[in-house]
Order: sequence, then structure tokens, then C-alpha cells
Amino acid sequence: MKTIMSMMAAPLVAVAMSGGAVAGGHDDPPAVPPTESLQDTIAALDAAVFDAFNTCSDPAQLDRHAGYFASDVEFYHDTGGVTHSRTSMLQNTAKHVCGKFRRELVPGTLKVFPIKDYGAIEQGAHRFCHFDSGKCEGMADFVIVWHNQNGLWKITRVLSYGHRPND
Repeated sequence: MKTIMSMMAAPLVAVAMSGGAVAGGHDDPPAVPPTESLQDTIAALDAAVFDAFNTCSDPAQLDRHAGYFASDVEFYHDTGGVTHSRTSMLQNTAKHVCGKFRRELVPGTLKVFPIKDYGAIEQGAHRFCHFDSGKCEGMADFVIVWHNQNGLWKITRVLSYGHRPND
């Protein structure tokens, strides 16, 4: 189980840990329709960024996923270390995640906190499920910092920690 968690942790680290330009890609994420609350906006962004993550075996979806991250994003992962390059993140995601497993938000765990004149902090728990077996064998907590600049939301920091077997 520990080996599975380590294998799953490294790719997720890669996903959120990049900072360079996306080769042939977009610098702007797809638009998320306006919502009535910050909670709804961040929930919609979370669903969108991880929909692209979960379908990243399609290069267009990997590119779409990359668009949600600032070029100087920092990703901190308890078992994978720190990454400062979006390009490295995408390479690791393509190698370790795409077509292998998907991320699911654990229902009822999403919390959103505003950051004055900046954006929001998203906090929650997620689990990882293998495509080949359908089994969800890993779980972790996360924090994502979102920057809202003129209505464009980008992920600037990610913490993924407390990796453990699925509850």
C-alpha cells in the first residue's frame, strides 16, 4: 500500500508543481461561468482543473489542465518534494498520471476562505482511483491558493500532504 501511495503521490506533485510556459499551450485557463458565491466559484474551478487532470491522456486536456496554473506555481508534496516549474509538472503528470489514475474530491471536505485583494484558499481531501482496477487506494489532504486577477483565476501554490491509504 505504501508503494502505491508513493507512486500516486509523485504524479500529483508533478501535476501541480510547474512554473514554465506550456509548450504549444495556453496561458489562460478556460472560463468558468460566474457564480453567486466564492465557494461556488472555487468548487467550479476545482471541478474544471481536475476534470482536465482526470482526462489528461488526451494532450488537449493536459494542455487545458496546465492553463489553470500560474507560470511560477509552487507545489509542495509531502512525499514528492517541491516543484517550481509548470513544464516539469506537465512532464511528470504525463508520465505518472495520465491514463493511470484519477482524482476525486472527497464529498463534504471542500472549504473555501477568501484572501483579501488576492483570491482564495481552497482546502479539502481527495482520493485517487486507478483506471485499470477502479480501486481507490490513496487519499491525501490539500490546500490550493487561487489568485484572481481581473476575473482570471490561476493556481499559485499547492500543498498536498498526509498521503495515506483510502479510509
